[in-house]
This record gives sequence, structure tokens and C-alpha cells, in this order.
Amino acid sequence: MESVDPRDPDDARSMHQRMLDGDFYLADDPEIVDAYHRASDLTAEFNSTTAREEERRRSLLSDLLGAFGEDTVIRPPLQVDYGTQIEIGARTFINFGLIALDVVAITIGDDVQIGPNVQLLTPIHPLGAELRRAKWESAKPITIGDNVWLGGGVIVCPGVTIGANTVVGAGAVVTKDLPAGVLAVGNPARVVRDLD
Repeated sequence: MESVDPRDPDDARSMHQRMLDGDFYLADDPEIVDAYHRASDLTAEFNSTTAREEERRRSLLSDLLGAFGEDTVIRPPLQVDYGTQIEIGARTFINFGLIALDVVAITIGDDVQIGPNVQLLTPIHPLGAELRRAKWESAKPITIGDNVWLGGGVIVCPGVTIGANTVVGAGAVVTKDLPAGVLAVGNPARVVRDLD
């Protein structure tokens, strides 16, 4: 079978740069694998800490993440792809079990509350069987605005922006952007009312 390659032959970018740009890339590229291994080692170390080791946790998260705001707390376990594409603002609280697949940017604002077992998923796998079989992937960024509350088990899909002061009910699957200052629930998440 002929190999499928969606790249422009004149595109000289590395696979890693293609990934960061949100274009098609191959996750088994050696540079990407090295970045994944680094993140895996740091998350394993972070996940082995206890609540009494807050200073060590902050140090590990500062090494792992692209940005980690003042007075922000993340409770382990945490799972990321690379870590470096995640920026978290100040005074944010992230409960147990966050999965943040940061193939491209995940931006979390200030004063955000994230419940247990939330998933922030930037990767996209092609619908075409041939491209999928050839292991091509791409991604779209996720943005969570200031003072958002994501209830337990919320799933945020690739390319979604959630506006400031919005609340997303437990178990919701957010497939499209949500405006600021609303309550959204369900699968797929839909706005049920404005919030004062």
C-alpha cells in the first residue's frame, strides 16, 4: 500500500513544529517522543507526591507546564501529553484526575475551578481511514476563560473556547464554543441560562 503523507513537499518544518502549529504530524517522530517522555517522567514524579509536599509539587509543575500561576493548585493525579503547551493563570484550582492532552495550546485563565476527572482534549484524528491508518494527527487549541467552573467529568473537545464566568455542569461534553456568563449542561453541552 502506498504511504499517505498530507504534507506539502515544500514545507521544511519539523514534525514537532507542525504539531505545535496544529497541522498534520506523526506522533512517533523522535523529537515528539522525547518531549512526551520528558512530560511522562515529570508527571509520574508529580503524581507520586503527597499533600505535605506542596513546594515540591509547585517546582515540578513549574518545570512541566508552559506557565503556572501564583496560588494555583493542581491535585494529582495529572496526565498530560507534553505539558509545555499548558498555561494556567493565578488562583486556579484543579481537582484530582485532570487529563490535558496538550498537542497544541491549552490556556486556562485566572480563578478557574476544575472538578475531578475533567478532560481537555486538543488532538484530532482524521476521519479518513487511510490517513488514520498512516498515524497522522492534528490538533486545535482550547481556551478556558477567567473564573470558569467546569464540573466533575466535563469533557472539552478540540478547538473550544469557554468564555469568562461560565459554568459547565458535571458530565457535560463541550463540542462548541460557549459564551461568557452562562450555565451549560448536557451532551452536547447547551446553554440553559445566563448567569448574573
